[in-house]
This record gives sequence, structure tokens and C-alpha cells, in this order.
Amino acid sequence: MKFSLTWLKDHLETDASLGDIANCLNAIGHEVEGIEDPSERLQGFTIAKVLSAEKHPDADKLQVLSVDTGDGEPLQVVCGAPNARAGMKGVLGQPGAVVPSNGMELRKAAIRGVESNGMMCSVRELELGEDHDGIIELPDDAPVGYSFADYHGSSPVIDVAITPNRPDCMGVYGIARDLAAAGLGTLKPVAIPEFQADGPCPVEIRTDDPVGCPAFYGRVIRGVRNGPSPDWLQQRLASAGQKSISLLVDLTNYLMFAYGRPAHAYELAKLEGAVVARRANPGEKVTALNEKTYTLDDSMVVIADAKQVHDIAGIMGGEGSGVSGETTDVLLEIAYFDPPRIGMTGRKLGLASDARTRFERGVDPAFLDEGLDLLTGLIVELAGGTPSEATRAGSPPEERKVVAFDTAMTAKLGGIEVPEGEQRRILESLDFGVSQDWDVTCPLRRHDIEGPADLVEEVVRIHGLDAVESVALPRIEGVARPTATPEQITERKLRRAAAGAGLNEAITWSFLPVDAAEHFAAGHDLWTLDNPISEDMKVMRPSLIPGLLIAAKRNADRGGSSTRLFELGRRYFRSGDGTSDERPTLGVVLAGEKTPRSWASGKSQSFDAYDAKALALALLEAAGAPSDRLMVMDEAGDQFHPGQSATLRLGPKKVLARIGMLHPATLAAFDMDGPVAAIELFLDAIPARKAAKGPVSFARPGFDPPALQALTRDFAFLVSSELPAEDLLKAVRGSDKTNIVGARVFDVFSGEGVPEGRKSLAIEVTLQPRDKSFKDKDLKAISDAIVAAAARVGGELRG
Repeated sequence: MKFSLTWLKDHLETDASLGDIANCLNAIGHEVEGIEDPSERLQGFTIAKVLSAEKHPDADKLQVLSVDTGDGEPLQVVCGAPNARAGMKGVLGQPGAVVPSNGMELRKAAIRGVESNGMMCSVRELELGEDHDGIIELPDDAPVGYSFADYHGSSPVIDVAITPNRPDCMGVYGIARDLAAAGLGTLKPVAIPEFQADGPCPVEIRTDDPVGCPAFYGRVIRGVRNGPSPDWLQQRLASAGQKSISLLVDLTNYLMFAYGRPAHAYELAKLEGAVVARRANPGEKVTALNEKTYTLDDSMVVIADAKQVHDIAGIMGGEGSGVSGETTDVLLEIAYFDPPRIGMTGRKLGLASDARTRFERGVDPAFLDEGLDLLTGLIVELAGGTPSEATRAGSPPEERKVVAFDTAMTAKLGGIEVPEGEQRRILESLDFGVSQDWDVTCPLRRHDIEGPADLVEEVVRIHGLDAVESVALPRIEGVARPTATPEQITERKLRRAAAGAGLNEAITWSFLPVDAAEHFAAGHDLWTLDNPISEDMKVMRPSLIPGLLIAAKRNADRGGSSTRLFELGRRYFRSGDGTSDERPTLGVVLAGEKTPRSWASGKSQSFDAYDAKALALALLEAAGAPSDRLMVMDEAGDQFHPGQSATLRLGPKKVLARIGMLHPATLAAFDMDGPVAAIELFLDAIPARKAAKGPVSFARPGFDPPALQALTRDFAFLVSSELPAEDLLKAVRGSDKTNIVGARVFDVFSGEGVPEGRKSLAIEVTLQPRDKSFKDKDLKAISDAIVAAAARVGGELRG
């Protein structure tokens, strides 16, 4: 939320500097995200007097001005403003100044053959308002040559992050209240301009939905003049990032940003009959002020008259009854709406607004009458008119929460000693009622207070979060014992292994769009959120691959030629009994170029299924899985290419990972260009290692190289063309587990000399002698065992 220092001081009597205010805001839990000084944008603009205004010799709508900047020599400036004339004073941007509205740097230039040394500026060009009909006209006493930034007195703008639990601070007055409680000044009372009500309200107002709209107040004002807003009002709204629209609209916005209280003004002539808060009829439509048409359902609260819907309650007014420059009679509406219903309506319609943000978090139910009177007084004061008496339908929540508080909890939970008297002062300064026995009555606007811990938070933050000392946690004497769980240790090893393999770790949302989640659901019952952050994050992810694909797509769209991402996280499913089922998983996506084009290799190379397999095996080994016992099987899922994917299993049913190239349909669903390889390791399926007996040693065992040199032997077997090479390798490794330490395929051949339906697999077997060298008879016995093992899987030694 943004507001100017001047606006803050409208409500806070203080001599504190801007730096002190920013430090105090941070100390009491309102993070200052930035401070902007608008005067910096006005550097290079000075007050100048027009000495003469002559017609441009080659343009009917231009004038050649001679302006005095206070430096002695007048400057020649070409100007097209109709109000430029001799004797007036305005704002001159000299060469080198940057125009705030468009970022253009002014330079000395010739305009239609006449030299111009800068530009006389309008209000819009300096972003001080929307007027662009002529250049700025300053009073006669404006000092020529004086910096316009200093003359204008622009106020610094503070940008504060308001946490979702503090809607009471979504107005400048709430910020001032907290600063006053922290001792940075005195809170000024709400100043309501006086006015005289004349007769009862001529419009019937009622609420037919006491749950969705418990309270609906209103008042008619006749004879208003809806023109431009005064400068002070435009400046305050501009500091909040709001453009001035008209006086009536600006005043309703002012009430919202100053006091956190949304309100609405309807043009009375556009209303027919009673104005009612009710549930929408299914299929009912309304065109909102953003010029979009919304279809409503019967869960939504609307404001309607006898003819049509005029307002999506608590979110946005309707276009059909908005005020205009010709409006003379208005109906003011101020209401209290049920926060959950406003949030639900906004999400269903995909409609966000400043009013919704405040209503769905909870506005102050006690500020209805005062807010209506304040808005009425400001309108009467600035726009004239005769107000009616207020009419009230329903009543807002009035029961205040009472919390029994033990002041000792502040030290216990907050870690800081605060005297009881100071705790009482802090709570009372925030409008909490404190009895002698410390029963604390909460103000109605504090929807976030649930119990004593919340009161501790109030005391500690106002006392100053920076006053809480850092205290080390207690620890036992001696060497620290490891605290990581086996699961955490496994995840750390996986992170190191993945990073060592050249992958970059990603952290993606645990939520996905519905279509992306359903594409990877694989028959699982998904968790759909009732209160999503947005429609693109509505379903809990059933797989880590979709989030990584979205990230890879984003990288590719921004010119990334190679993406190697991994993520450690959880997949979420709804179990049979309706509870949440979370499963630890590691996901990997390999997209783009594996190797770039070069003079040595020629064209760039893409990732393939074998890259995914090799990486998956390395990661599983790092996680402690028995990689030498894994089976390669199919059924990786419909998301994968059926001919270029597989599962890695420990036994026929226990799936540890799925690997391979993604299906073209999957790539199309995520708007990805292929090929893309993916891996998903199911960490919960990896069997836990058996606990070691005796004392646990965390020292790495010493390296003990064998005394004798290893040797290799090559074999070539004819096998069925359908036989996976891994099956042959497993058979060979298992033929002599004592002496065989490795086996790998180095050649695959089919064609001339190889029978049809067969293929030749050439493997290299590594043998490691132990305490003595191999003799010929030993090597023959090992070779015979290898040939016999290969024969059991259909292998025949080639002659």
C-alpha cells in the first residue's frame, strides 16, 4: 500500500523524519518496500516567466516564446499551448531534463526551422494530474528561476507491505494508529465536516440476504456538482497509485484508502424503486465499471433495484448506475459484507479490486455510521448539495471478542520482558479494552485476534521487533550429534548428485492449473483447492514434471537453449479415506540442447532416453537404492513416449522411477518444442537401509585399493533381438560375484552374419583378483560360468 508523507501527517501529529518513520514501520511489522520522492522526477524544471509570445513564422498553432529563467539572458522556446501568453508564469523544462510522463530527455532542437531551448510543460507531462489543455499557470508571486520541485513541495511516497491478517491497516489512518501506539506521534481524531440532514431518505434500502450482507446503510444527496477534484485530493490519491476520475468517485476512493472503508455512489436518476442487497439469480448478468459483463450465480451477493443488478457487492459497481460529470443527485451506499462470500465471488468471476481486497479480509463493522457521515460531509463541503437522513437496513456484527490474557506470556512466547504497565498502554493505544484482571476486549476491526498469542504479538511488535534479542538454542555439551533424519540425509545426497551432474535446482509451486494436473493425474484422485491463489494454481500437483515443464517453457521463451532442471518436493493425492497423501519425489526435466553445435561435433545434440536412464541410475545409487538389482520395464505412463520410456523397478511391482522421452501429446499440452526427457524418482519406494549394529561412525572409510591389477575379457553373444541388454549384463554379473566387478556393453550389431530375429551383444567383463593372480584354469572356470549364465537368458557365444 502506498501513501504520501503528507497524507500520513493528516492523521498523525509528529515531528519524526521520514527515516524515523520508515524505521518504526519496519520495527512494528509493517515492512517498508520502498520510498519514492516525486521531487526527484522534477529536477531540471524551473519557474519561468513568459516575456513575449509571437506567432511562429511557419506554423499556425505554434508560438515562439521569450522566457525569463532568472539567469539574465532570456531563452527562446517554441510552444503549442493555447494559453501561452506574455506575462504569465509557468514551468520550463530545460535541455537535459527528463519529462516524467514519457521519459523523453529534452534537448535544444529546431521546430519548423525555429530553435527551441526546452519545453513549457503541462500538468499531465509532469504527472501532476490529467489536464493537458494548456501549460501550467503559476501564481504571480511564484519566484522566477526557482526550482519547481522545491516550489511544488512534492511529498515522499512510502510503499508498505500489509500482511493479509491486518486489514485494519489497509488505510492510512490504520498505519497512523500503529505509529502513534509505537510512540512516534499522536493520532488525530477523525474529522467529520459538519452538515445538516434534510428529511428522510427518499429511497427504500433493505437487505434480503442478512448472511451475505448483514448491514446496508445509505443516504441521498441532491444538488451536487461533480467536477474535478481539488489538488490536495488528487495528490493524495496519486500517491496511492490512483488516477483522479471525478470528485464524487475520488471521494469514495479517498474514504477507502484513507480509512480502509470502501463505499459507492450511484446516480439516483438511474435507479428504479428500492435498492436491495440480495442473492443474484442464476444466470443474471451485470456489466461492471471495467466494461466487462459477468454472469452471476445464486451464491453471489449483489446490489439491485427493481429493474436490474447495479453492483457486484463488495467488489465492483455496475456501469449502468455510475456517476458522471452531469450527475446532480446521488445515493451513497456503505455496507458490511460477509468476507468469505466476497472472496468466493471474486474468485469465481476472476475479478479483483481494491474493495474486494478489503472486504474479503474484513473491514471495520463499527465504522459504518462514521464512514457514511464522513463521506457525506466531504461531498457537501466540496461538491455542495443537500443530504437526507441516513437509512439503515440490518446491523453489523457487534459482539466483541474477550480474551483472557496472562502478561507473563509476553516473555515466554515473545522472548522479551515488557512491564505490565507498558503492555496495558500498548493494548489500550490500539483500542483494546483492558480490565483490571486482564480480560482484553478486542476492537471489532481486529478480525485477526484469536487468542492470547495474538495479543503477545501486538505487544511485542509495538514494543519493537528489533528489541527482541537473538538467543542461541540450548545444546548439550561435547560434539554435536547429527540431527538430520534419514530422509533428510537422502535428500541432501540427491541434491549433491543432481548438482554434480550439471542440473540446476528449481522450486516450483505445489499448485497447478487444472488441465496440467489432470494430464499427469494417472487415475489418482486430485486435491482441488476451494480458495486458490488464482485459477492457474487450483490443484495440488500429482507430479513434479508439470511444474518443471512450465519452468522449462519459460526459459525457452526467453532464449534459453538448454534447460537441465531438478526439483525435490512432494506429490499430493487424496487417499481412499479422504485424507492427504504426500509422497516425496525427485523430478528432472532435460530440454533443449545437450551439446551445442561446434566445429568438432557438427550439429547440436538433443537429450535422449539413454541420458535419462543413466542419470536416473546415478541418482538412485546416490539415494542408496540397489541399482544393480533394478529391472527395466515398460508402463512409464501415458505422458511418456511408449517406445522411448521405461520404469526402473525393484521386483515386478515396486516402481522406483519412470524415465524417458515425453509423449508428443504431453509436449503439445504444455506448448513445448521437443524432444524433452524427464525423470521422476519415487523416494518413498526406495527401501530403507538396515540400521548398523554397534556404535555409528560418521567417518568416511579409508580408500583401500586392491593389491593386484584388474583385467578384462570380451565376450560376444547372440541373443534374441527383444532381449534387453541389461538382462544379459545381470546374468553375467551374477555368474561370479566374487571375481566379476563390472560388465558393460560396448557393441550391438545385427545384420549380415547374424540370424534374423537375433542380435549380437559384445560385453566387456572386468575381473579383479583378490589375494593371488588368476591362473589359466581360474580364467577358464570364470569364462565357462559367464557363458552358462548367458545361456540361461538365451545367449549363445559367437564363434
